[in-house]
This record gives sequence, C-alpha cells and structure tokens, in this order.
Amino acid sequence: MSVSPSVSAVSTPTQAELLDFVRRTAADTELISSLPLDPEGRTWVRLEGPGGSEAWLIGWPPGTGTGWHDHAESVGAFVTASGELKENSLAARLPADGWQTLELADGIDRERRLTAGKGRSFGQHHVHEVLNESTAEHAISVHAYYPPLPQIRRYSRTGQVLRLEHVERPEDWQ
Repeated sequence: MSVSPSVSAVSTPTQAELLDFVRRTAADTELISSLPLDPEGRTWVRLEGPGGSEAWLIGWPPGTGTGWHDHAESVGAFVTASGELKENSLAARLPADGWQTLELADGIDRERRLTAGKGRSFGQHHVHEVLNESTAEHAISVHAYYPPLPQIRRYSRTGQVLRLEHVERPEDWQ
C-alpha cells in the first residue's frame, strides 16, 4: 500500500529556481514599467519571492552602482530587465568571518555584462559589485535571495587589497 501525503512540504528554493523566478519577473513588462525611477539614486520595491525568499525590483540611474559587497549566507540570482548592468566579481570563496583585510590573488577578477534578459545565480559569500555604466540610460533589474538577507557586508577595494568596511542588517535597507 502506498500513502501519498495530502500536504506537500514547502522546499527551500534553489539557485536555479531563484534564477527562473527573476527571469520570469523581469519579463513582466507591466511590473517593470511601474517602478518609479529617480534620476539621482537607486529605487527599489520589495517583491514576494518563491519559497520565502526575499526579492527586489531595483532601478539604477546612469552611473550608479552598489560598491563591493556580499550577501553572507544567502544564495541569490538577478536578471537585468532593461538597460545594461556590469557585474565585477571575485572567482574565489573568501572566509566568512575573522578578517578585516585580504590581499587578493591575481587572476580572480571576473566581469560580466548583463543586457536585458541576461542574469546569473550565485552561491553563499559571493563578493561582487553591480554597476550601471551608462551615461544616459536607466537600468532595471530583479533580484532574489534565500534565505532572506541576514546581512550585507560592504567592502572597499584598492588594487588587490579588499577591506571589510561595515556590515548592514535588514533594518538598514527595509
């Protein structure tokens, strides 16, 4: 005899599921066009992500960016919905804690240009910066993270030296 459960358990979303969600959301032209754009600073609206994930619709004025940061223990994905974003990232897993300054090895820098419809997923402790290098055009993107962001660590970078500057908690950006 087989027994089928009457209620299915909610599973935590994978990186692939987060990427699928941000792709589908970025294709929603009505949602994308509803984001208010500010000529001076980034704008954002929180979205309902899959499986309890945290999701955001973000507008990027020309010349804006995030600076170097990571999303701690969260995995994530993002897709450019309009315009173009550039992602600079490190192809190395950095220690989660216990350091203030690291000297980065040569050859770990990665660069991606993400035009409308293009994106990526990433694992825990992924260090990157996202930029809108356009001088005239806004970019809009969709992001999702699981578990919901416990913190964002912000870094400064001079050459091959990465320095932890401060840690933001959810109350800092919500």
